[in-house]
Amino acid sequence: QVQLVESGGGLVQPGGSLRLSCAASGITFSSYAMSWYRQVPGKERELVAFITSTGSMTNYADSVKGRFTISRDNAKSTVYLQMNRLKPEDTAVYYCKAKRVGDYWGQGTQVTVSS
Repeated sequence: QVQLVESGGGLVQPGGSLRLSCAASGITFSSYAMSWYRQVPGKERELVAFITSTGSMTNYADSVKGRFTISRDNAKSTVYLQMNRLKPEDTAVYYCKAKRVGDYWGQGTQVTVSS
């Protein structure tokens, strides 16, 4: 059974930092490209960051470039999203996705940026 479990969300003040983690099980993690998405109520889920299976290439949404960093540890079957200089507009539920042929999604973790 495939499971992706996100953690690390919470409430943070503007300008603060959070580190999200997504632990995978039931898949050969090192064979999967991984992504982080986010969604706010009433809007479509949007891609935030992407990393290839080996970690050799990453890509970011323009809105988070220079503030967020995606990384992975294949030995731990975990992908991370380091989020710095957070803004209120980063408030969303953040999801990780594993992609090879099909997609697997986590259940999401809430990030709230507010003073």
